[in-house]
Amino acid sequence: MNLELFADSLRDYARDIKLNLGTVLTPEGAPGLSRSQILGVALASSYATRLAVLVQAVDETAGGALTDAHREAAKAAATIMAMNNVYYRSQHLAGDAELSQLPARLRMNVIGKPGIEKVDFELYCLAVSALAGCGKCITSHMAEVKKAGISSEGVQSAIRIASVINAAAQAHFIG
Repeated sequence: MNLELFADSLRDYARDIKLNLGTVLTPEGAPGLSRSQILGVALASSYATRLAVLVQAVDETAGGALTDAHREAAKAAATIMAMNNVYYRSQHLAGDAELSQLPARLRMNVIGKPGIEKVDFELYCLAVSALAGCGKCITSHMAEVKKAGISSEGVQSAIRIASVINAAAQAHFIG
């Protein structure tokens, strides 16, 4: 099933989400990002929703626009950020200065060597962090992508893609 068929399966109450799926995953609808960045962000976001049918639909729609390395990086971003978003969000919300100074002691090697362009992986991590609502991670990954030349509009596009993918997963769940 591709993304068009997935969107068509959503009920009428999710009409806005259907329309947004058709828009935000295009270069015109996601200014500041390349086609492969758009699809990689969508795939990482889909993995973060844990909805297999949505992952399949995004992956099929991506086709040859994503390499196997990009697909593996999308999985890695969703996985590593599942850990980091919980850890750093909790650290931030605890509001304890001493706690925030302690070393994480968590392995995060994939962030340094993601197997794809670092900026692309950082975009994936930014999107997944937006889904998880981790302000500390959002700030960190946003700084990295901007340092690599992604505009504020590109950052916004990645977050918009994540939000629409999340809403699509919710609409599918509700039925």
